[in-house]
Amino acid sequence: MAFTLERPVHSELLIKKSRFIGCVQPVAGRAQAQAVVDALRAAHPGAAHVCWALMAGGQSAANDDGEPGGTAGRPMLEVLRHQQLEGVLATVVRYFGGVKLGAGGLVRAYTDAVAQALVDAPLQQVVARAELRCAVPYDAEGIVRRELAAASATLDEVRHESLVHFVFGLAADRVSELKRRIQDATQGRVVWQEVRN
Repeated sequence: MAFTLERPVHSELLIKKSRFIGCVQPVAGRAQAQAVVDALRAAHPGAAHVCWALMAGGQSAANDDGEPGGTAGRPMLEVLRHQQLEGVLATVVRYFGGVKLGAGGLVRAYTDAVAQALVDAPLQQVVARAELRCAVPYDAEGIVRRELAAASATLDEVRHESLVHFVFGLAADRVSELKRRIQDATQGRVVWQEVRN
């Protein structure tokens, strides 16, 4: 079971005069994560490092931003994995205090900055969603709209052509039941279309 965050959460640690400012926040993917990191660099021009880790399916990544390899981004990513988080970005801004922490000290500092932020984080379960497409005769449009509303589906597009074409999304575990209900309600006059990703 995967979780995401309802809102950003923060932490701040002072370790041997170095300041670590941590944040974990929900993001849609790599592009949004990169925009957040770029904004942090602009907001903290005096920071020595802006390290980050992204858990977002196939877009997951980690960056040490000049810290010794494997001492920042990867440990932060492991905290996110351990917490079963998905669709989140962890960032830690480090202001160097003049005392070197060593590889083990860096791993602990970056891990702790993310873990501290997550201590009381408001989590919500990630629900897998599916996109569906179908077409029905005009006289069945109202039936389909009612079934979509009853299933709490999100209606993304409706096109009126020779048939009425619907594009909608809903929780993946409700697809079979909704398809059956629409099939029954329209007396089999629905044409399901393949979704290409």
